[in-house]
Amino acid sequence: MNKPLVSIITPTYNHQSFIADCICSVQQQTYDNWEMIIVDDGSTDNTYSIAQSFAEKDSRVKVFTQENVGIYRLAETYNFALAKSSGSYAAVLEGDDVWLPEKLEIQVNALEENKQAVLCWGKAYRTTDVTNDRDLYPTPDVEARYGQDLRNEPVMSASINLLFHQFYFPALTVFIRRDALDKIGGFIQNHNLPLVDLPTWVELSTQGTFEYIDVPLGKWRINSNQITKTLTVEMYKGFYNLTVEFFNQHQDIFANQHINLSVIKKHYRKLFVIIYSRSGRYKLIRKDFSGARKDYLKSIFNFGLNEPLWKLRSLVGFCFSLLHSDIEKFTKKIGRVSYK
Repeated sequence: MNKPLVSIITPTYNHQSFIADCICSVQQQTYDNWEMIIVDDGSTDNTYSIAQSFAEKDSRVKVFTQENVGIYRLAETYNFALAKSSGSYAAVLEGDDVWLPEKLEIQVNALEENKQAVLCWGKAYRTTDVTNDRDLYPTPDVEARYGQDLRNEPVMSASINLLFHQFYFPALTVFIRRDALDKIGGFIQNHNLPLVDLPTWVELSTQGTFEYIDVPLGKWRINSNQITKTLTVEMYKGFYNLTVEFFNQHQDIFANQHINLSVIKKHYRKLFVIIYSRSGRYKLIRKDFSGARKDYLKSIFNFGLNEPLWKLRSLVGFCFSLLHSDIEKFTKKIGRVSYK
């Protein structure tokens, strides 16, 4: 059986509590022809030394360190790792996540069998200190809603959902055909986005179909310091600009879905009511009461009369921010989902 080399791209920063589990999850793979390229972005803790201790015992683990460049230059870190790699496939595993043992074997087989597919992804457990691995994504209703778009069939059909509906792939499950990644210039970061995921997956959606694996492939760590919670508004401003750019380049794809520039702008005006409300709540959790009030007020008074229920939620949150109160305790009492 042909066993192509898989290059695992692992950017890490201040992950001393997690990096050992991350590396061990790779070493425990049933598929053993891999190399793990770890790039430490100038951690101020013991992340590098812990990773290096594994490299000293396993030649497949290669560790590099650099001065901190941060999340707005994340593509540089990813592409540095890519340049140091030589595999036929590239897999993403950030330093605080872990894989399940058969992850690589499943995905290698999937892309070896389907030569038209350029990317493979699948389910992951979303884990926190309290969920105990019970939260699996995508959920059955998400799978039913997006259907064949999960597999990008036909080619570029996933683009609309990635951009217009912010449908996302758990990054730790993403497995890419290397020549397709090279063809688009490696990992992409643009529009002042603090991430490489969405721009890269969208561009890959123009290159071929995807394979979707409907079993869990890993455990994705969720915490209050993730950029989705600390830079919520900035991310969605970047998503809007990326959507407009992609629309201008591929208007025919959007036309098939009856989407034009006016529809995109209207969609995002509604969305920003929700985004500012969520951002306010994340700031409330972090006890940034002033920042929370500013976001709640934008949700309430900007963007017209869109999403009135979310504006009402923002009003409630604004009151909690004035009182410096914990809204999460309130939401639990009324049976709503906590954001913690």
